[in-house]
Amino acid sequence: MNPRPVERLEKTLARVAREEGVAQERLRRWVSFLALCGVLERAVQEGILNNYYLKGGVAMELRFAEGARATKDIDIGLTGERAERLRAFGSALALGFDEFTFQLKGKQLHMDNADAVRLELAVRHRTRAWQTIDIDLGPAGQGALDFVEPAIRGLVEMGLRVPSPVRCLNLNDQVAQKLHACTGPFSKGRARDVLDILLIDLFGHLNMAAVSAASMQLFAERATHDFPPAVRIPTEWGPELEGLAKDLGYPATSPVEIEGRFRAFVDAVARSG
Repeated sequence: MNPRPVERLEKTLARVAREEGVAQERLRRWVSFLALCGVLERAVQEGILNNYYLKGGVAMELRFAEGARATKDIDIGLTGERAERLRAFGSALALGFDEFTFQLKGKQLHMDNADAVRLELAVRHRTRAWQTIDIDLGPAGQGALDFVEPAIRGLVEMGLRVPSPVRCLNLNDQVAQKLHACTGPFSKGRARDVLDILLIDLFGHLNMAAVSAASMQLFAERATHDFPPAVRIPTEWGPELEGLAKDLGYPATSPVEIEGRFRAFVDAVARSG
């Protein structure tokens, strides 16, 4: 009897996404993100990286799965100066993870305001192209790490190895970073951070005194605006906030109510200091 042919990963993706009720492209990104986590963990074990952590939307997805908004890029913090981070990241990628390989492509976009670099990364499985993802490679600050067991579904069902735990920026420090980003002079396009903060608060995973301490330190270090920050939701953020709130089942969907809840959160953080 001839052995049953191995199902191609693309076909497996479509089947598992259907069976698990997960959007196919979201599951594809989860595969890419966790394959990248696997290579970063391997690089730490082999001494190529001192450490790393995930932050931003991907870190929230790994914790809360579909309870968090879907994101298309991945924020990674590494130690060292920018050029040093780029060299170390390139060396880490060369290791590969299981049957996944990685190659940087396109031009680097240097984002001086954040001391970060936007990179395009081509992900391949065996000999086939799998996906291209965007990476924001930034500095690792003083925030604590959480070792997170990924909550996302589908990878085990696809027969893929899931690196676990994954290193993520501590939630209290992540909220401090998001609070700084969405209230400061470079807040254009940061509406999603407002809802991210409110969702994390809703899930009940925050230590408000720790958020306050992390925020005061971060605002003092970056010195772009005062803590506690003034709260004003720009009118143009309204449609995005409303859409995200409805998609994620947040109990408030109107921009006015979201702004009120966000102001109450900032007040609570300030009082906890």
